[in-house]
Amino acid sequence: MTRDTIRLPFAALAAMALLALIPTWIWVSDPLRAIIFLGAGLLAGIAGLLAWPRTALDQKASEMAGISSNSDTMLTWTDLAAAIPDPAIILDQTSVILNYNQAALNLFDRLRQGVPLEHVDRDPELIAAVSGAFENSEKKTARLLPRGGLGQRLIATVTPLGRSNQHGPLAALITIQDESQHHRLLEMRTDFIANASHELRTPLASVRGFIETLQGPARNDEAARERFLAIMADQAERMTRLIDDLLLLSRVEEKANLKPTGRVDLNDLMEEVVRSMAPFAQERSITISVEPLATPLVAMGDRDELFQVFHNLVENAVKYGRDGGTVKIALKKKTSVRDESVAARAFVSITDDGPGIAPEHLPRLTERFYRVSTEHSRRIGGTGLGLAIVKHVLNRHEGELSVQSVVGQGTTFDVVLPAYK
Repeated sequence: MTRDTIRLPFAALAAMALLALIPTWIWVSDPLRAIIFLGAGLLAGIAGLLAWPRTALDQKASEMAGISSNSDTMLTWTDLAAAIPDPAIILDQTSVILNYNQAALNLFDRLRQGVPLEHVDRDPELIAAVSGAFENSEKKTARLLPRGGLGQRLIATVTPLGRSNQHGPLAALITIQDESQHHRLLEMRTDFIANASHELRTPLASVRGFIETLQGPARNDEAARERFLAIMADQAERMTRLIDDLLLLSRVEEKANLKPTGRVDLNDLMEEVVRSMAPFAQERSITISVEPLATPLVAMGDRDELFQVFHNLVENAVKYGRDGGTVKIALKKKTSVRDESVAARAFVSITDDGPGIAPEHLPRLTERFYRVSTEHSRRIGGTGLGLAIVKHVLNRHEGELSVQSVVGQGTTFDVVLPAYK
């Protein structure tokens, strides 16, 4: 039953009471006429009030309770706030809080119904946005000040609600979005582009300089030409390696959400890696020893990507190990004896006996372009992207990478991958 249906009987009663005054005036004499007039007037007045459309008081009460509809159902402010996944706060025309959701309470611990917004958050940009939304009946946005010292970047959107031709907005909805992650990604992208540009600019400048020299003063200098061409070839090779690693990293990131479904025998894969690294290891008189598993060690994954992971790790062990040293590779498999539902795990450890890595560098080793020693890394041909590629490939394979190092003794990289039982 709607409000209009309820009002009709009262409207009819008010009309009948007024019509009854006419015969009373004609046929009834004083003092009975006065009594009937008074009673009919009171009855018509009460019935008229009950039949009258919403009063301002009724409207204000409805604003505080919720949003009415044309049916028996009522959409409350609580329903509206709870349906919004982001932090949401609903204000009345005086900026008093009508309702909010749990996400907003987690952000503003002083949130309370019936409290002015200024008592909860005094951010001037937010207060100005709320005032502008009510005054202009337009959606406004505000960048909130960082909270809790965490460097959060919060954007509040203030949306006016219930505006009509007769009155301004009845309420305002504040929704808050956390753009911290998006901002961090933009910063990482900016840093990545800046670092990549710097890494390419240095060898490119070197090549251009030698070209100008060969075109000018050293045009007829045979010895200089041979020396400069060799340096230019090295710099071109450096740029090629960097571009190849950048493209590989990009391809890995594109497939980050695609879980690999192939099967890779890690025993065979490590033998292939060692064969590919043998010439480089011989140049430095480094011995690579492998302790394979007696039985096949089959892991879930993409063979080409896992080859790149272990090639990068073994290459680093050879590059940064000591001349005449040893690189040890061990493969193991572990299963849960107590819980058969726990998947088996394949373990591969790669250990060198080089100078080791200081503890302060360990947490940042997988960052793009991070180097413990920039000069040494560039001298031996490092791009600063090898361990970043390892990390992203292992993330896609649901694997793990850990590192332990003792300065003066060596470094061990441990790789853990899901394995077939």
